[in-house]
Amino acid sequence: MTKIVNHWIGGKTAEGASGTYGPVTNPATGEVTTKVAFASVEEVDAAVAAAKEAFRTWGQSSLAQRTSILFKFRALLDAHRDEIAELITAEHGKVHSDALGEVARGLEIVDLACGINVQLKGELSTQVASRVDVASIRQPLGVVAGITPFNFPAMVPMWMFPIAIACGNTFVLKPSEKDPSASVRLAELLAEAGLPEGVFNVVHGDKVAVDRLLEHPDVKAVSFVGSTPIARYIHTTASANGKRVQALGGAKNHMLVLPDADLDAAADAAVSAAYGSAGERCMAISAVVAVGAIGDELVEKIRERAEKIKIGPGDDPTSEMGPLITATHRDKVASYVAGAADEGAEVVLDGTGYTVDGFENGHWIGISLLDKVPTTAKAYQDEIFGPVLCVLRADTYEEALDLINASPFGNGTAIFTRDGGAARRFQLEVEAGMVGVNVPIPVPVGYHSFGGWKDSLFGDHHIYGNDGTHFYTRGKVVTTRWPDPADAPSGVDLGFPRNH
Repeated sequence: MTKIVNHWIGGKTAEGASGTYGPVTNPATGEVTTKVAFASVEEVDAAVAAAKEAFRTWGQSSLAQRTSILFKFRALLDAHRDEIAELITAEHGKVHSDALGEVARGLEIVDLACGINVQLKGELSTQVASRVDVASIRQPLGVVAGITPFNFPAMVPMWMFPIAIACGNTFVLKPSEKDPSASVRLAELLAEAGLPEGVFNVVHGDKVAVDRLLEHPDVKAVSFVGSTPIARYIHTTASANGKRVQALGGAKNHMLVLPDADLDAAADAAVSAAYGSAGERCMAISAVVAVGAIGDELVEKIRERAEKIKIGPGDDPTSEMGPLITATHRDKVASYVAGAADEGAEVVLDGTGYTVDGFENGHWIGISLLDKVPTTAKAYQDEIFGPVLCVLRADTYEEALDLINASPFGNGTAIFTRDGGAARRFQLEVEAGMVGVNVPIPVPVGYHSFGGWKDSLFGDHHIYGNDGTHFYTRGKVVTTRWPDPADAPSGVDLGFPRNH
C-alpha cells in the first residue's frame, strides 16, 4: 500500500480533504512510494485559524515556558536524528551522512532558539526627563508562515520555526511536496515535547496553498527559500498584501583561486563544494575562477578527484553522491552539459549518461566538469542546481573580481590564497552576502545570519541569527512617567513638554 502523507493542523494529523494528491518518488529507484495530500484554500485557512487561536495564549506565554519546550524538542530531535535522516534519504536521495549533516545544522538553530533570551532583551533608559523612563521591547508578530525547498527538507524549516516559536509566534509550514515526510515527523516531535496544539502546523500542496498563505490576512510574515524567480514572486505578492517578507533566492557561487593558492587544497574544496549533495544546494560552488597560469593544473586536479566519486543509492554506506530529486530535474541538468560545447566550453567530464547497475530507473547523473566556460554560456548564467562545475579563466585578480561582481546573484563566494592582503581586499570588494577565505561553503554558524545580496535575497532580513529574531518580532517603545508622592500639583500647561 502506498504511504500517504497528510497535513498537521491543531496538534494532530489532518487527512487531506481536497482529493488532490502529489507523487513522492524514491530518487534511487524512480518508484512512487508515497502520496502527499495537497491542501485546498479551506485547509490552509484551517491551519491559519488553528495558529491564530493558539497565538492568543502562546504569544502571552513566558519565555521560560517556550524555551523549556524547545529544550525537550532538541533532545528528541537528537535522539531521532537517524530516523529523520532516513526519511530525507528515501525522498530526496542524498546519502545518509549528508542527511545527518542537515539535521545537525538544524539542531544548531534549535540551540540558538533555546538561548534566545539574550536576543529578546529590551533596553531601558531612566530619567530621560524629569521622572521619565523609556523602554524598548520586542513582541511577537502573530501567525507566521514558512515556505521551504526540497533540497533541505529538515534543515531549512529549522532555520525558521524554532526562532519564530521561541519569539512567541505561531507557525504554518508549507514544505516541498517532493519530500514532505521529514516536516511531519518534526511536527510530531514538537507535540511530544509539549508544544501546545496549533502553535506549529504543516500544510502540503502546490501554488494553491502558497498563494493562500501569501494573501491570508491573518498571516503576518512569510519566510521563503527557493529559486530566484519564485523568491521574487513571493516577495512581491506577500509585500503587496502587507506582510513582512524574507525571501532567499538562487545562486551562482564563485570560488576564486589565486596563483599562490595551495592547488591540492583548492581542488579538494572545489570537488567537495560542487558535487556534495549532488550540487542541489544554494551554497554549492558552481563556478571556479582560476587566475593566471594555474588553470590547466587546477582543472586536472579537479578532474582526478571528481572521477573517483562513488555515486549510488543514498542508503548505501559506500555512496558519496546520490541521485537527483526527479527525472525532470535530472534531464534539465543534463541539457546544460549537452549544450556546453556549442556555447564555447570545453567538456572535460560528461556525466549525462551515468546509470547505476540494478537501479537503472533512478534519477542518475554523473559528475560533469566544464572548462574555459564563456560568461555568455547558459551553463554559467543559470543556476543549474546539479553536479556541474564550470571553470572560468582570468588573467588578473581585478578581472576575476569584475567577473564575479557582474553576476546577478550574490549569495556566497570564496577565495583560495595564501596572501592575507588579497583575501582581506576580496572580502571587502566582492558583492556577495557570505564570503569564505579558504573555506568553500561559508554557511554561517547559527548565531550569525545567513543571506545573500542582489538576486539572491528579497527583503531586508537575512535568516536565523540576530536577523531572525528581528524578523519574527517587532519593536515597541514605552515612555513612562510616574508622579512622585512629594510632587505638588503642577496645573495645566499647554506648552511643549519640558525635559529638564
